[in-house]
Amino acid sequence: MNELKPAVLMLLLFTVICGGFYPLVVTGIAQAVFPKQAEGSFIVDQNGKTIGSPLIGQPFSDPRYFWPRPSATAGGAYNPLASGGSNAGPTNADYLATVGERIKRLRDSGVTGPIPAELVQASASGLDPHLAPAAVLLQVPRVAKVRGMAEDRLAAFVSFHTEDRQLGCLGDPRVNVLVLNMELDRLQP
Repeated sequence: MNELKPAVLMLLLFTVICGGFYPLVVTGIAQAVFPKQAEGSFIVDQNGKTIGSPLIGQPFSDPRYFWPRPSATAGGAYNPLASGGSNAGPTNADYLATVGERIKRLRDSGVTGPIPAELVQASASGLDPHLAPAAVLLQVPRVAKVRGMAEDRLAAFVSFHTEDRQLGCLGDPRVNVLVLNMELDRLQP
């Protein structure tokens, strides 16, 4: 019994500190120092409507837009509450059928040649907002044709919106599809 009282008191103390005080302090500091990031980095249009977050992939299926990496979340809805990979292996019949459908959609849209895996396979989280520049440039002919733009002008636009490696050495160059599509609408509504 002598050991029980200090154990319960320590449990209560650390519950208050670690479960209440510490999260409040960290959240307060985050709100003060990084207010936009602490709120989810939402992108808001001129009318005050929230468009999305550049941290989470967004669905685009209209041929006027660059299509993002497929989502592994339920129904391909890019739902962050259902984040996670499909856990389907490369020999899973359903997985192969899904990838086959995605390849057919790209071929039907005019894509020729090799298709980057990231255009037909979801990322581990299922919410990746970025594509490699090559995967975006592969879509330039379709988007340029639908929007009535010159392909070389659109390719230069993609290159301009390509983010470099983080700190110059981490990761690969990438394009945020949501940001690219929003800027494309600003350029040509």
